[in-house]
Amino acid sequence: MSTHATRRDFLRGASATGLFGLSGTSFLAQLPAVSAAEAKLDAAKVHFGAAIEPTVRLLEETPREQLLEKVAARIHGGLSYREVLAALLLAGVRNVQPRPSVGFKFHAVLVVNSAHLASLNSPAQDRWLPIFWALDEFKDSQQRDITEGDWTMAAVNEAAVPPAHQARKAFKTAMDRWDVAGADAAVAALARTAGSNQVFELFAHYAARDFRSIGHKAIYVANSWRTLQCIGWQNAEPVLRSLAYALLNHHNEPNPADSDLAPDHPWRTNAALAETIRAEWTGGEVNSAATTDLLSGLRSGTPDDACAAVVQMLNQGIAPQSVYDALLVGAGELLIRQPGIVALHAVTSTNALRYLFSTSSRDKTRRMLLLQNAAFLTLFREAMHGRGKVGDTRIDQLQPAAVPGDSSSALAQIFNDVSSDRGMAAEKVLGYLDADQPVKPLIDEARRLIFMKGKNAHDYKFSSAVLEDYYHVSPTWRNRFLASSVYNLRGSKDVDNVLVQRTRAALSS
Repeated sequence: MSTHATRRDFLRGASATGLFGLSGTSFLAQLPAVSAAEAKLDAAKVHFGAAIEPTVRLLEETPREQLLEKVAARIHGGLSYREVLAALLLAGVRNVQPRPSVGFKFHAVLVVNSAHLASLNSPAQDRWLPIFWALDEFKDSQQRDITEGDWTMAAVNEAAVPPAHQARKAFKTAMDRWDVAGADAAVAALARTAGSNQVFELFAHYAARDFRSIGHKAIYVANSWRTLQCIGWQNAEPVLRSLAYALLNHHNEPNPADSDLAPDHPWRTNAALAETIRAEWTGGEVNSAATTDLLSGLRSGTPDDACAAVVQMLNQGIAPQSVYDALLVGAGELLIRQPGIVALHAVTSTNALRYLFSTSSRDKTRRMLLLQNAAFLTLFREAMHGRGKVGDTRIDQLQPAAVPGDSSSALAQIFNDVSSDRGMAAEKVLGYLDADQPVKPLIDEARRLIFMKGKNAHDYKFSSAVLEDYYHVSPTWRNRFLASSVYNLRGSKDVDNVLVQRTRAALSS
């Protein structure tokens, strides 16, 4: 029996017996025993290690209406956080195709690291909330994938897997030629034989190669790598295969290796421009005035203009930190100018590119990531014009508003305004921080409201990115950066997310 048939039979059987209406864990005793046929592995699809495969199948085969309760029961029985996180990522890469775009339903995979970061930064009593939200998100994406054709990652073609000494060259050749089959076989060899840092550098090189899927390719490289640091490299092969497949998505356009397409222009231009950066570029002085100048250029310049300005800054002895101050704050300004999906991804992709830049040890890769990030922000800005009016608010001219001296009262005002007047909320955040009020309670409350009110993957992706990057912006700029975040955070008057109550009930049973 195929895995797909087993899953559908399970869902139909659960519905027919009324299991969807049960609460708590009382339904567990009513589940039928697993037959030998159901337990048999399908040789045509990829399989994971014996330690994690049963948990992945639990996520795949349990109906959405029962999954939180069933996972909670397993946690009470000893299932660890790391095992749940690993199963969540692996279930996503096996069941959700990163096509037609590395986004949409694929957010079930992209958001795993964001949920993990939110969990790590949460009080103990809230630590499971982001992960259980992500479990439910996986079930939604799994169903959407079934509707779109029921894709499942196939087993690797072992006959095509190159020997270890040829794997790196084979992977680079396949990626440069946008060859899906060649890259799939080569990355399997790399996962089995190469060091994790070597593999990371290869993927970091291609993370920002093209401006397709509005930054999701870079986000996937960064987030999958970060999750693998927690769940262990033994789980890397299927994740890396999914990642290579995602990076090679060119939206059914002609093969970029043989074409001259707009999404690929910055990469080709920057490959030459990167060579003109001085050898000692990673040093230099932090210069707020230079950040202001670059920020101004990002508002109207072309990709070439922005990248040339970055090179000029670096060659003048300005530190890369001042460049990233402009990129991070510039992304936040785009969100103020037009709150919505495009500017949101300017913020989350800049977070991913900054992470890759700070993690890579390869000089050429770091140069390209910095230049591509600058180019991407101008492309995000232009894409926003296709979605309506783009305002002219400048983040460096945002004025602070007075708030109560008591931190709790001030935060209550701010997050009330987030639900009704985001502009006022931004001014109050700036006033709160400029008055040297503590930032941690503000960040904690912002994250708590995502747990309580968050409705989609973007809530988690965005909040994890922006609350992390606050600490990566220079002190001169970070208050303004965080003030811009309220344009996509949740407010205290927003509607509650019912999954919170369900999660807490399941875990307390």
